[in-house]
Amino acid sequence: MRRPVVRISDSPRLIRRSLALALAVALAVVVVLITTTTGHATPLNPLAPTDPAPPVPPGAPEDGLTVEINGPNGTPSSSIVMLVGITLLSVAPALLLMMTSFTKIFVVLAMARNALGLPSIPPNQVLAGLALFLSLFIMAPVLTEVNASAVQPFLDGRIDFSAALDAASGPLRQFMLAHTREEDLALMTRAADQPNPDNAEAVSLLTLIPAFMISELRAAFIIGFVIFIPFLVIDLVVSAALMSMGMMMLPPVMISLPFKILLFVLVDGWGLIITSLISSYGGS
Repeated sequence: MRRPVVRISDSPRLIRRSLALALAVALAVVVVLITTTTGHATPLNPLAPTDPAPPVPPGAPEDGLTVEINGPNGTPSSSIVMLVGITLLSVAPALLLMMTSFTKIFVVLAMARNALGLPSIPPNQVLAGLALFLSLFIMAPVLTEVNASAVQPFLDGRIDFSAALDAASGPLRQFMLAHTREEDLALMTRAADQPNPDNAEAVSLLTLIPAFMISELRAAFIIGFVIFIPFLVIDLVVSAALMSMGMMMLPPVMISLPFKILLFVLVDGWGLIITSLISSYGGS
């Protein structure tokens, strides 16, 4: 059986027939789709409009939104406790400087460093850390009383926030009154143009806090003066010895510094200073 022979001259005719056939098929598919969609589409009936709801009358004032520190069972919520904690952390440096023994201890340690002739040894970070932990050691009974009388009752829901503030200020007030001179209290009272208080409980914190700081600075300078005396004697002796030997160009500080450090180590200077600071607050 012979195969049909396709000539090259017949190719354009075949291409045109193929394109015409494909176009006819595509038109037929489109017509079928349009007819099917039109036949199955159903019109939607719109819903009838409804009347708007009447407005709700406003509630009574006692039914409105309220913000309370205490929860339903009397204990404060965790968010309120976190907010109070963040607030205390933000004002903690000011409270540490104004209402504790930190200022006095830091000033005394800085003056002892200057008396030795070492203006940057130990560095301020070391002195501040030592003063901080000594302050916590001295203030431990006061902080324990504040925790027992104010913090724990507030967390347990036995007292509200205002009562907790009053209870916490009591031990701090007693500590500051015990270490504040009457002359400093009178000075701040006259500066504020207020009448003299009848008793210690009538002294306001606005008057007590600056008076306490003045008393602390005065006591710190007295202790610093006592610390300076032996080192001043060493400087005078070394200066006189150098003058007598005609060594006037040699700085006396360079010669006296090893002797001052030796004296400070032999007498256990840091122990004496810390013991004196703790004893000034009635500690053993």
